Parts: sequence; structure tokens; C-alpha cells
Amino acid sequence: ARGFSVPLQRPADCGADRYFDTSRLACAPCGAHQRQSAGGSSCVCEPGYRMVFSNGGFSVTCEKCPENRSGVTQDGWNCITCPKGLTSKGNCKCPNNEILVERSIDGVLLNEALCIHCNGSEHSFSASDASGSRCVRCEKTFIQVSKSCDCNSSNILTGGLCFLVREGLPPKGVAAVRFAQLGITLTSAWFLKNLQSSAFACWLYSNLTACQALGNMCVMNMNSLSSSSTDACGLFQYIFVSTARVGIIHSIPYWRHNLPWLYYGDQPGLASQVLEKNHFPTTFTFKGTDKDVKLKFIAASFDAAGNFLKWQSLEGGILQLCPDTQTKLNAAYIFGTTYQQSCKISVSKILLDFANPIFYDLFLEYNGGNGQQLLWAVPVLNLNLQYNEKFVNQGSNVNNWLLTRRFFLVDALSGKENDLGKPPRVIRIASKITISIRLVSHTQRGTIYPPLITVAYTDVLIQNRETQSVMVSFAVSYEMNQSEAQIQTDIALGVLGGLAVLWSLLKTAGWKRRTGSSIIDLQTVLKFLLFYAGDLANVFFIIMVGTGIYWLVFFKAQQFVSVFLPLPSQEEDFVIYIACAFSLKALQFLHLLVSQLAIDIFFIDWERPKGKVLKAVEGEGVIKSAAAPVSIWRTYFIANEWNEIQTVRKINPLFQVLAVLFFLEVVGFSNLALMDASSSLTRSSESYLAPWSRILRFGVSAALWIAIAILQVIFFAVIYERFVEDKISQFVDLCCVSNISVFLLSHNCFGHYIHGRSVHGHADTNMEEMNMNLKREAENLCSQRGLLPNTDGQTFQISISRKMRLHYDWIHETLTRKRGPARLLDSSANNFEQSTRAYNAMNKFLSSFIDHVHKEMDYVVKDKLLLERILGMEFMEPIEKSIFYNDEGHSFSDVLYYGNETTLLIFDILFFSVVDLASQSFVLAAILTYLQQEVFRFIRNTLGQKNLASKTLVDQRFLI
Repeated sequence: ARGFSVPLQRPADCGADRYFDTSRLACAPCGAHQRQSAGGSSCVCEPGYRMVFSNGGFSVTCEKCPENRSGVTQDGWNCITCPKGLTSKGNCKCPNNEILVERSIDGVLLNEALCIHCNGSEHSFSASDASGSRCVRCEKTFIQVSKSCDCNSSNILTGGLCFLVREGLPPKGVAAVRFAQLGITLTSAWFLKNLQSSAFACWLYSNLTACQALGNMCVMNMNSLSSSSTDACGLFQYIFVSTARVGIIHSIPYWRHNLPWLYYGDQPGLASQVLEKNHFPTTFTFKGTDKDVKLKFIAASFDAAGNFLKWQSLEGGILQLCPDTQTKLNAAYIFGTTYQQSCKISVSKILLDFANPIFYDLFLEYNGGNGQQLLWAVPVLNLNLQYNEKFVNQGSNVNNWLLTRRFFLVDALSGKENDLGKPPRVIRIASKITISIRLVSHTQRGTIYPPLITVAYTDVLIQNRETQSVMVSFAVSYEMNQSEAQIQTDIALGVLGGLAVLWSLLKTAGWKRRTGSSIIDLQTVLKFLLFYAGDLANVFFIIMVGTGIYWLVFFKAQQFVSVFLPLPSQEEDFVIYIACAFSLKALQFLHLLVSQLAIDIFFIDWERPKGKVLKAVEGEGVIKSAAAPVSIWRTYFIANEWNEIQTVRKINPLFQVLAVLFFLEVVGFSNLALMDASSSLTRSSESYLAPWSRILRFGVSAALWIAIAILQVIFFAVIYERFVEDKISQFVDLCCVSNISVFLLSHNCFGHYIHGRSVHGHADTNMEEMNMNLKREAENLCSQRGLLPNTDGQTFQISISRKMRLHYDWIHETLTRKRGPARLLDSSANNFEQSTRAYNAMNKFLSSFIDHVHKEMDYVVKDKLLLERILGMEFMEPIEKSIFYNDEGHSFSDVLYYGNETTLLIFDILFFSVVDLASQSFVLAAILTYLQQEVFRFIRNTLGQKNLASKTLVDQRFLI
């Protein structure tokens, strides 16, 4: 690397006696009697020396001029006598109004230079030009005022023009430019030279160029004026008022003859009339001919001196300071495409590309009724303008705005002090330009209000042009009045939120009945708030999904434009609603998780001993006969199966996430979330990509989540669970085959019962007998599996009496509490024995309860009323007898993931959406969504297994 490094040198580093060698990219010494040229890349002879030979660079030979011819000709090759003296460069000089002549007409060098006086008499009216090499006709104002080429002391000489002193002349102008952001006021060399002369020429002679130049100086001063100021805008306003008699142009009262159109007027409320009273006289579509889908902006451009340059279409990026491809630059003017471009530009590049300011009057072209091309003037909102201290172009109050017409991109001219040939001290840059297109409310044909271009300028104090940079941006935004949509959203939230309160109250009432309590306490209030959080989350979710899909369908599918997407600032409420929905749904999900991890569950084993066995009595040394033990492995098997189905869902979560991500990123549905009119799923790499709409991102992703989830539910319900595997139904069948019933309580006095008592009397048998039993059952040679005779109902919702619950708790607490020495010894043997006693006691009690042994704690079986099913509550309170409600839908899955798929799905969608809205990345949202699913599944499995072992009295070591 060291072998290929070179020192960095610039022409400015070379000094006066060296030049910059472009072949070596380094400084090299000049020869004798030589110095660096003005360009820095060659050498020239010092004053008093002429060139004898020159091949460029250092290949220059100089020779000293003789004493009698000490001057050097303009081309530097000859010596000549200078009778009127020498310049600092060693050339001959002549007085004012004389021209220098070094050669005769045929090119022969004179021995002595001549200074020839230009004839300023009436027949010639000639004077020397700026270079002093020719006699030209003197400026016409000199001739008109003094009938000569001299401006007498009694007249006014300013800006190279001569004016007659008379009444009514504009006041003396102030050549100051205020850079408010920097707190600096400069005396501009350009203003000093041209301000007064332009004002006089515009007022006295209606000189079009002078009037334009005066208007440009007003624009460079940010159109700002006050009643006491005589700056550029003050002089322009003076002339505007004084020329009211000359008439107006195109019936526009603010466009005076001979003057540029700078202001719309300062009447209060005028801005709102200009922007909202009239509609733009043509319509636009998203899918039509070229003239209907493009905004044809055209600008009249002027230089600083007031000369008209040309008409320029904005296509091609004349207002976009950031470089880009032609296709992407032109995308800014496709109707309906929100455009944003921003970048940092170095000050050195700005000074190089925009040495001279160009001023623009912007129009929007359209076709008139008779086929004629017409122009609509586009107003400008200059955010840096201050006008009479009462108009402030900030904020949303349109009545306080003062609209203007002309603007520029870069002003590197007004910030030059003293000398126009020197670099500016301050430059002013249009750092933020926004073209706003506003849709007329309730339009169905793409009618818009007149566009508005908003310009914000940044003042830059030049310190180091190579290191300084400025952030610039250009945008085209489309907006419409969203107040009606906001009102409709608020109404929907209010109505559905009120219904959610009623629904939550019903849930709370049902919960109170299921807990067997009638007292409204703090727990009841907390439970109501938890229910309401979940229901309110559903309200937010439904409204937000509806909103997202509405904008997706109606914006992307429309041909004649009737709606525009909300602006990013108008999406804030939507994002807040999504965040609220996620927070409330997360609270509901955690509540669901805690509730499922606290259920009471027990497996009732109906198997009875078959015969007797001989058993040694420990400590007595004798052998006695005892009932044959019943195998516990069936109970362990059912417990493990229950453990496995705790987190089974109606959809495959991994497939769900991958499918959503596939359609978004691979198929290209994410392109529907771009803020443009295209509904294409594919975009070329060269085309411009509009900014993302957060509403559309949510709408597209939520629609895909819901659609894929519905397809999954249909597939699993219709095909997979019917022909492949239905784990919930199989668990019920397995209970019956294993001769095990499941008794579980999700509330204090409410739960579920799965009747698994074998119709064959026993299940602890060999393979041959098991197959024979199943064959008999398939051929209807035995009784049905139902709890009631001649029925198939095996699953029930149970509402138990208070007495039954107290007895259940007494057995559980009495037999699982360590007593006496067992509590002190705390040995595994004691624990095992205690668990065994507890299990046997609970099994005996619950089996006898199902067999109606306890008449004081009996139960009845009945069907639920339709309204009870709809409301999810029970109207009858089990006071004396418990109630078993027939259940045909496996409602015991309510205590599993399987029965809460809607809650889980909405939580996943909201989690995915919140991550995406925060990161603007579907991939990251998919990854984090899958990770949170796995984390909560692990938590549910781990803690659910511990609860299962604790409540069923099954040793956790056998749960795998």
C-alpha cells in the first residue's frame, strides 16, 4: 500500500512561484522571472518581462523588456512603450472613456501604445466598453438625461445608469440582506450595484428586465418587508402601489403590467380563498391516459438580472437537488404517487452547480375546453417569510399565511460582500420543498384544489466549503380532509366500546356465578377490568383492521380518484390505536395464561381390582391376601397425553408466520403498502419506490394473517382432523379406552367433565381382549359410552354446588398437607405415601360422586338453553344439586390453547404489526413473532406440567 500512495496537493498550496503540474498532480517550480498563472496550472512572466517561448506549464522562457519599452502587450509576447503608465500586471493603462490600441488595423505592433478618446458628442454618443478595448454606444439613460455620455452631478448615477432628479422617484433603497437564521445582516454587493438602478428604471421607464431584477432581489430577501423599510421588497411595493393605473395582466389583480407577480395580496383570509375556494379545472385518474395520470408542472425561469431564460418542465428534476435516475426523478409527478427524496449535499458542489441563482414562477398545465393549453398559477408558501409582523407562514392557520409566487433553489449571489468576483460569505438554500396536492371532499372524479408548493430555506455561513454540507429534501404529498373519517372512527369506537362494556359486565356476572360468590369486591372489579381490556382490544382490532383494509381496497382499486391516503402525521392516531390494542390484548393473553395454569384437574380411574394376591405385611412377618393392585400406567399415559395437548392450536404457528412472510416478501404483497396508485405486486429495481404507508402495511399484513389463518382452520377442521389426526377428539376416545375420566375445574364452581368410563368394565387387559372389546363396540354389541344410558355424550360443562366444592377442597387439602412426623422427616417415602393416599381418596370420592353415591351432593344432567350458549353463562345456580350440561363441542378445550385460538391469533397479529410499524421490516416482525410464540409455548408447557402434577397428584417424574 505504501508503494501506491502519493501526497495530496492542491493548486492553492503551490504559492506564487510554483504551478500545479496536472500530469504529476503536484506542485512544480516556475522558471526564472516567472510566477503562477491565474488558473494555477501554468507559469507566466513577471511584470516587465515578455514571453519568448511557451509550451504551457513550466516550458516558458521570459526576457526582460528594455527601459524605453517597459510595458508588455496584452497577449504578453511583446514589449511596448506605455505613455499613460502601467498596471500592476505590467500592461499599459488608459484613463476612463479611452481605449487602448497596441496594433494598427493590419496587426502591426506599434512602438508606443495609443489611448484614443471615445467621441461622446451628439453624433456619436460612444464610450469605452468594460474591457477598455472598444468604443461602443453609451447607455441610453445617459443620452436621454444629459444628451451625452456623462451623467452630470445634478443627476443620479447608480448601477451604471443615469437618472434625472425629479419628484416621485422611489426612495433610496437599503442594500441590506437579512439572514435571520444566522442573525446576520449583510450589505450585498449585488444589491449595492443594482437595487437603486433597477427600481428607478422600472418606475421611470417600465423597463421589463429592471422590474424583473427588482422582483428577484425582493425574493432573495425572502419577500419580507415592513411598512418602514426601503429594502428591495419595500421598493417593489412602492412601485406596485404607484403603478395601479397601468392595469393588470390576465385579470389577476396581483399581477401588475410590467411587474413580476410576487404576492397574492395581504388581505386576511385571502390564502384560504386562493387554496380552497376554486377547484382545479380538470380531473385526474389513477388508471387512464397519460394526461390524466401526470401532473404537468411548468416553470418560467429568470436569471438574477431579470432576463427570461425559458419555459421548463419540472420533469427531469430541476427542483430536485439530490441526484437520481431520470425515471425516479420523473416519478414525482405521477398523480397519486407520494414522493420523498432527501440527501446531504456539500457546499462546494452547491457553489459549483448553482453559482448564479435561477428564479422560477411555477404553473400547472391543463387542457382548456376548446383544446387550448392553459396554465394555473401555483402559489408558494415561503416558511421564512415575515410580513408586517402579522402574517406568519407557520402552523396550520391558513388565514395567517401570505402566499407568494416566485422562488429559487440556491442564492449564492446576495451573500457576496464588497466584490461580486469573490466567493459569498453566506448562501441561502431551499432545503425543503414540498408540493401539496389536496383532494376536494366528496369528489368522485379526481377533482383537486390548486396545488401549493411550500419552501423552507436554510442560511449557511461559509467557513469550509469542502467539509460543510446541507441536508435537502423534495417531496410531493397528497392529502384530503380526514376529519370525516376520524369522526366515523370515533363513533365506531364509542358505540363498540359501549357494547364492550356491556359484554364485559355479562362476562363478569357469569364469572361471579361460576365462582359461587355474590359479593362485589375488589377482585370482581379487577376481573371486570381484565375482561374489558380483552373486549376493548377486540374493538380496537376490528376497527383498525377495517380501516386498513378500507384504505387498501378503496385507494388502490379506484380509477377516478375519490380518496387519498392519510399523511404520516395523520396516521398517528391509527398507530396509537394499534398500540392500545396490543397492550390490552397482551393483558388479556397474560390473564388467560395465568387462568389456564391455575385450573384444578383430576383423572378418575374406574378400573377395579381383578382377584386377590398374597402380600407380606411389613413388620409382622406374615402373608395375607389382598386385592390385586390396579395399574397406574393408564393414568400416567392420560396425564402425558393431556400434557401434550395443552398447547395444541387450530393452526400451525410456524406455517402461519412463514406463509405470511412468503406472500409479503416473495410474492410481493408488501408493494401494496407503498403510497402510490399502483396495485402491481412487482416493481422493477429502476422504478421509484414511494414511502411506506403504515395504515397500508397494517392492512396488508393483517389481511394476509387473517386469510391464511382462516384457510388453515378450514383445512384442519375439514381435512386434517377428519382424515389424519384430531388430537382433541382422540383424547376423549383415549380416556374411554383407558377407563379414565377427567374432572377439571376452571373456576371455583364451574368446570368440565370428560366421561371416560369403559363400557367393557375394565381396560387393564391384554391385546387380544382389547381388540375384542373394540370390535364388539364397533358392531354395537355393547352399551354406548355416554354418561347417561343409551347416550353418546361424554363431555360436559359442570356447575357444581358449593357443598361439593368444599368437600373437594377438604379432601385435597387434608390429604396433601404434611402432618406429624412426616412434616419433620420430609422423606421421599413419606411424600410418596402421602401422595398415594391423596390420590386414592380423591379417586374414590369423585367416582362415587359420578355414581350418585352422595345424595347430599348429587347432580342432574340437562341441556343448556340457546341464550346460555350465546352468552357463555349459566342462568341456574347449583344450590342443592350440581348441574352437568351436555356439551357436543368439546368445550373443555377452553382451558387449552386450542379453545382460545382467536385470542392467540389476534395477539400474534398485533405483535407482528407493532414490531413492523416500529421497524418497517416484515422479516424482523416475523422472526420476533415466532420467537414470542415459542417462548410463551415453553412457559405454558413448563408451568402447565407443574400444575398438572400438583393437581392430579401424579408424580412429575412420569410426565415427559
